[in-house]
Amino acid sequence: MSDPEPDPRLYVLWDVDGTLLRNGINAGGLYGEAIELAIGRPLEFPVPRVHGKTDGQIIWEALEANALPRDLHSLASVHLDRLSLERHLGGSRREIAPGIVDALQAFADRGVVNALLTGNSANRTRYKMEGAGLDPGAFDWRHSYFGDTAPVRAEITLRAAAELYGQRLIIIGDTPGDGIGADAAGIPFIAVATGHYSAAELRETSAVLVIDDLAGGLSEVLEVLAGLSSLDRA
Repeated sequence: MSDPEPDPRLYVLWDVDGTLLRNGINAGGLYGEAIELAIGRPLEFPVPRVHGKTDGQIIWEALEANALPRDLHSLASVHLDRLSLERHLGGSRREIAPGIVDALQAFADRGVVNALLTGNSANRTRYKMEGAGLDPGAFDWRHSYFGDTAPVRAEITLRAAAELYGQRLIIIGDTPGDGIGADAAGIPFIAVATGHYSAAELRETSAVLVIDDLAGGLSEVLEVLAGLSSLDRA
């Protein structure tokens, strides 16, 4: 007799900027600096709006806006990681968003896997977490997804859905872009208003739940997660 298939697990795929951590000051400045280092001169046009986009998308769009060769992308990405490390070593610190530490523990206590789905590179994500005092060990990095080369967020969510096929997934993020990416992969989305967008704006997305933050909304989030887990036993 063959062994039974293991029960599906529930993965919470966390966004980083504006969700786990408060957004940094001058969010787009580092991208412009990285591209300028790659081309050796100032940009003619500034980096487009960055909220909800992947690192890869922001660099692609800035290169296009400035009529620069697309093959500069990889070099600009290298500079972006290096600049992020320099900021980290220089004492740049993010702030953990309200309720995050308790939420991560509450999820883990219930057998939920905390993982990442972020527009940042893996290196940039670690620098930000360590600087803020958020333990990277609280996350399953083997089943986490990063957007340093992705031209759109949907590329990351589709990859996550494919690699975690058969598991229960939900995305927690702070922008309509997180919702669009979730929709593309058929993954439910919980929106938190701890980033650039208000709760009212996030209610215009397909989010199954919108909360102001995890400090006040944890019980509601746990109800949603319990509902997803119960599907396995139906």
